[in-house]
Amino acid sequence: MKIAVVCLGNICRSPMAEVVLRDRLDRAGLDDVELVSAGTGGWHAGEKMDRRAAATLLEAGYDPDRHRARQWPVGDPETYDLVLAMDADNLADLADLAGQAPESRLRMFRDFDPEGPGDVPDPYYGGAEGFREVLAMVERTSDAIVASQATSRRGS
Repeated sequence: MKIAVVCLGNICRSPMAEVVLRDRLDRAGLDDVELVSAGTGGWHAGEKMDRRAAATLLEAGYDPDRHRARQWPVGDPETYDLVLAMDADNLADLADLAGQAPESRLRMFRDFDPEGPGDVPDPYYGGAEGFREVLAMVERTSDAIVASQATSRRGS
């Protein structure tokens, strides 16, 4: 299974989701899932995660240090089983980059959120509270994604 999490610049939302989702997958023993994050834009390629995103993750007990921003596509986009966009604009950008309407493998990250679908808001222009809000969304949604993967494997 290969999963990609995509936002705009790959320095806030998608790297936070990558770190948390990797943690949840590892805890569930699903360490065979390949996971990457990327941005639809390349402005931050090679940079570390936004310092506020990293601080929020660190405060919650996660390790944000390995992340370096990259631009979508990472490898061949067709090789991903699931591509999760952080907001509707990212979803539209991904569909345009793919040259087609979104397919079942191209979804919104929060389609899995037990509190309901929608955008993961971009905290970049706000304060620390926005990053904490994103982390809470990412944690509960990551738990649901892992549960769906575990269930689909038991059903196979």
